[in-house]
Amino acid sequence: MRYLCTDNKSERIKRGVQHPSFLLLKPATFKRRVLTKRTHVIQEQNVRNLAKAYLEGGTGFVVDVRVSEGNAISILLDDDEGTSIAKCIALSRHLEDELDRDAEDFSLDVSSPGLDQPLKMHRQYQKNIGRDVQLKIREAGKVVGKLIAATEDEIIIQTREKRRIEGRKAKEWVEEDHAYALEALDWTKVQVSFKKK
Repeated sequence: MRYLCTDNKSERIKRGVQHPSFLLLKPATFKRRVLTKRTHVIQEQNVRNLAKAYLEGGTGFVVDVRVSEGNAISILLDDDEGTSIAKCIALSRHLEDELDRDAEDFSLDVSSPGLDQPLKMHRQYQKNIGRDVQLKIREAGKVVGKLIAATEDEIIIQTREKRRIEGRKAKEWVEEDHAYALEALDWTKVQVSFKKK
């Protein structure tokens, strides 16, 4: 609360009042109107739905969508035929048109999964059949081999190593197939080799 002094000495003497008068001012008298820009939080599921609708029927698919503080949108785009800059730009422009910057300010980044990113979707496993991968098996270490099959629940890896065969002097290459449940894996990453075959 605030008080305003209304002192008039001559009037006080006439009334026989020793102390000056004060006027109580209500808080609303001094209230300031603060205008703040409301920021609408963009929902990840909304962005995912817009992207999936745009990509439906094509070779591209959404791997991940994240919306962090300040409506910073990050999308990982993969493609059965290989992700390109042009495909990332096309999706980015579509989302720019669908989202209203006047109502919800945002930043947008559409990119392909990096080589160090683990596979997250069944469709990613399917597109990488025939390639070498590394598995991190929960509480059992790592395995490297060729991905030869993938279902919604498990993958089959073909390993190849030299072993000594009974009755033979030199070691020989031995190939074996191993099935792993996806729920038993911490991650699966594609192995990139720069060696010339």
